[in-house]
Amino acid sequence: MKAVILAGGLGTRISEETHLKPKPMIEIGGHPILWHIMKSYSAHGVNEFVICCGYKGYLIKEYFANYFLHMSDVTFDMQHNRMEVHERHAEPWKVTLVDTGEDTMTGGRLKRVARYVQDEEAFCFTYGDGVSDLDIAASIAFHKNHGKLATVTAVLPPGRYGALERDGDQVAGFTEKPRGDGGWINGGYFVLSPKVLDFIGDDGVSWEAEPLARLAQQQQLMAYEHAGFWQPMDTLREKNLLEDLWQSGQAPWRTW
Repeated sequence: MKAVILAGGLGTRISEETHLKPKPMIEIGGHPILWHIMKSYSAHGVNEFVICCGYKGYLIKEYFANYFLHMSDVTFDMQHNRMEVHERHAEPWKVTLVDTGEDTMTGGRLKRVARYVQDEEAFCFTYGDGVSDLDIAASIAFHKNHGKLATVTAVLPPGRYGALERDGDQVAGFTEKPRGDGGWINGGYFVLSPKVLDFIGDDGVSWEAEPLARLAQQQQLMAYEHAGFWQPMDTLREKNLLEDLWQSGQAPWRTW
């Protein structure tokens, strides 16, 4: 099975870093968050990827073109113009990088890579700016069992602030960063039939708008509930949160 990953957006809310690189190339623990997402999929047997590039997409292409340089020790023999890679670590990945345009919307980007997934029974689809400990294999099995065109992973958003438990004006307790308001939201991890591509018109279509609405109206969209860890990286604060988790050795999404 293949996974399509959106990696072409501007990432304006984390402009401290994205003025230099595309958002999926922002590093957590010395590796792009895109790498973390791909490692998660790979841990569940998904090793073929279609990356939808856009803003500064050449940096993503250069990363994979020089993957061994990033991941291995290297000796450069300057006199003889030779390079020796030591202990090269290869992932079992096949990665297709597609320029889907700088201004294309999310649905349009998916439409532009149609030829790479149109012959699949189903494929995964996600964003290149968030991590989770989602059981991807279980979500795929769920999708195959219900027989509908699309599956979205429903998640409980992380709370941003601590909550006060009050008895009148007196604080009776304090809950550190509770989960949102209890409502399930789109977690951005999908399993899709290629037939969903027919629901997308052109580059100006947002996947989260008309296509998902129409799939829901036609009773072709099912939700797979994930109550575990899920964290987007929309701001510098969230990037630092993920970095702290990784450095602590307790990153919940590290399932490989």
